[in-house]
Amino acid sequence: MLSVETHQAAPWPDPLDWDARAAEAVAAALALTPWAGLADAAPLVEIAVRLTDDAEVQALNRDFRGKDRPTNVLSFPQVQADLLDTLSNSDDGEILLGDIVLARETCAREAAGKAVPIADHATHLIVHGTLHLVGYDHLDDPAADAMEALEVKALASLGIANPYAVQD
Repeated sequence: MLSVETHQAAPWPDPLDWDARAAEAVAAALALTPWAGLADAAPLVEIAVRLTDDAEVQALNRDFRGKDRPTNVLSFPQVQADLLDTLSNSDDGEILLGDIVLARETCAREAAGKAVPIADHATHLIVHGTLHLVGYDHLDDPAADAMEALEVKALASLGIANPYAVQD
């Protein structure tokens, strides 16, 4: 069973049920991967989503990635990608798949720059972060293209436009 725990460390805009939105985004992303079965697995599979501010994300980015600046989203996988296939057979009661952390000011700035609602942009970042938790990355063009295609499909299933579409 999939559980998405959301924590707002800093107030986020929009009168949105962020718990429900994060759960929908995680489920949509996971459903498109070879690990979709984790959503119905016997052990509790948990993903934590933290909605915070630029200062906290900058500190995390500095401490864990050596980059002393805020970024829009960070993902912290707790399971090695090569062990993901074994999780649905686990007899553990709970598996922490990982953490996703979003920075409010950066997210708001990017959303405004793209002229999209912050809720849609944050949803995109949660989808993106979820894919990182299950081993997807964008280190080269083929990997980036594959990851973006999954993001677009997951977002479409939630009624959110393609964030990579070229706007005139």
